[in-house]
Amino acid sequence: MKLTLDGDWTATVTGHPLDIAPRFDFRDFRVRIATYADVAERDQFQLGPFGSQDWLWDAPDELRFDPAGRELVGAELRLPCVVADAADAARVPAAPLARASGLRADQVRDFRLEVTTLLCRAPGDAALTCLRDLDVLDEPLEARIGIAPDVALLVQGGTVVGWSLTDPARYLTTTFVPPDPGSPTTATRRLFTACLDLVTSPLIDEVTDREPAALARLRAVDMALRNQREDRHRVDALVALIADPVEDYGNR
Repeated sequence: MKLTLDGDWTATVTGHPLDIAPRFDFRDFRVRIATYADVAERDQFQLGPFGSQDWLWDAPDELRFDPAGRELVGAELRLPCVVADAADAARVPAAPLARASGLRADQVRDFRLEVTTLLCRAPGDAALTCLRDLDVLDEPLEARIGIAPDVALLVQGGTVVGWSLTDPARYLTTTFVPPDPGSPTTATRRLFTACLDLVTSPLIDEVTDREPAALARLRAVDMALRNQREDRHRVDALVALIADPVEDYGNR
């Protein structure tokens, strides 16, 4: 299968997905699939591979390929801030299932991968699906290309129209730190959903409008996070996400 990512820029699906666990940096609202451990290593990594990457004021999604074999070697994907309503999110198709696959660029040339615009939350946030636009839901998906553990590109008509992260709570982390290899606790999963509620519409609008019920909910989640002793690495990532609204509105 050939995939179109930007106009006439194409890649071929291979049988070699990345074996790098995704890092869901919740505070930055992005998923990184790479081995670099800090900003300096990331900058060094960007010098070698080609593909789509941020540049000055431009911030597209990133897929990076090795110039020698043209194989995919890393990715950095941004979650959109606009959340689909429950009715539209329910239209995200369950089929086809993700197929573990890699990508090989058809030519050594940079391109631009436009960021997605719509976030669809599955029940219990078991999966997060990021779409190019709402029109994607009007047609069936052709394929889900699993480029890394629990990360898949969504394909429609040979074109990449979005991506998904399954079991996002598992991969919660901060900045460049690898995620905890253990499973998240049930409490962490509940708090993940509560925090995602707090930073997306409609609840974030009620928080910024200082609605008493919304502020009470913000304070309750913050207290629950700080009192949880288990799974602290993931919990600290959740604390980092809501730190700003807690500081701005939680004590008022």
